[in-house]
Amino acid sequence: MSAIRCERLRKRFGDLHAVDGLTFEVAEGELFGLVGPDGAGKTTTMRLLCGLMTPDEGDAWVAGYHVVQDAFSLRDQVGYLSQRFGLYADLTVLENIRFFADLRGEPRTAQEEKIARLLELTDLKPFGNRLAGALSGGMKQKLSLICALIHTPQILFLDEPTTGVDPLTRREFWRIIRRLQAEGTTIFLATAYLEEAEYCNRLALIHGGRLLAIGTPAEIKGLPPGRIWEIDLVEARKALHVLQQRLPAATVSLFGNRLHLYVSAPDFSSEEVHLAMEEAGLQRYEIRPVPFSLEDVLVYLLAEAKKAKEPSI
Repeated sequence: MSAIRCERLRKRFGDLHAVDGLTFEVAEGELFGLVGPDGAGKTTTMRLLCGLMTPDEGDAWVAGYHVVQDAFSLRDQVGYLSQRFGLYADLTVLENIRFFADLRGEPRTAQEEKIARLLELTDLKPFGNRLAGALSGGMKQKLSLICALIHTPQILFLDEPTTGVDPLTRREFWRIIRRLQAEGTTIFLATAYLEEAEYCNRLALIHGGRLLAIGTPAEIKGLPPGRIWEIDLVEARKALHVLQQRLPAATVSLFGNRLHLYVSAPDFSSEEVHLAMEEAGLQRYEIRPVPFSLEDVLVYLLAEAKKAKEPSI
């Protein structure tokens, strides 16, 4: 049985198609990533699946419940961590947790054991009496996570949980996510961080509310034909403009002091790059073939989607 199944899901806000015909499934116990840039439709999709918003078209089932017809019952089966801190700043950590436990109907006799376990899981035990408003950004996210988990949901929805937190807290969050999955929780994670997407069992890449690709990270990285050439040099921005002009059939992307040049033609030779660089007076650089990254694939898929929209001449 699928933990999540949606079919042709659509949601519009005026002329904006925030979710545009999404169809996919998530298996029980899976760590599934919904990946895309800001404005891709990730948060709207998540709210639709949590029964917090009604779709304009299509259907979705989460934990066996229809997201519209069974929205009230569904909420007992899911936990939702939103992007923004939504707890009570003038209550302590423990007061916030107990409030949400009561709100979820958790018996008082079972609350203390659950709270102790979740405080241990998130390393927040020493901060039980601290006001929520006095917590750091990462600790606020952990407190929000505890409140989303207090009723032991089957499926946990995480909307960009590590955005704006420091690298150490990000690692701690992923330790928690892996432990929850190991205990059998299905996790649906929205992220714009492609390096985090590598940790997921499967991914759905979306843009403009539309599905671009779905599969394991390895499967998605195997989608584009051709190959990637990585060019390492100081004058990367100058080289970017040179190669975009001299090699119009290639897609060139900037990554700091590196360029990724994607070419689909199997007979493409790096000599074409050397010639273009030499003519522009760019001499000190290194060029080598590299495997596709998820970022390379996303750039490729976005370029293909743009081509598909362009009217043919």
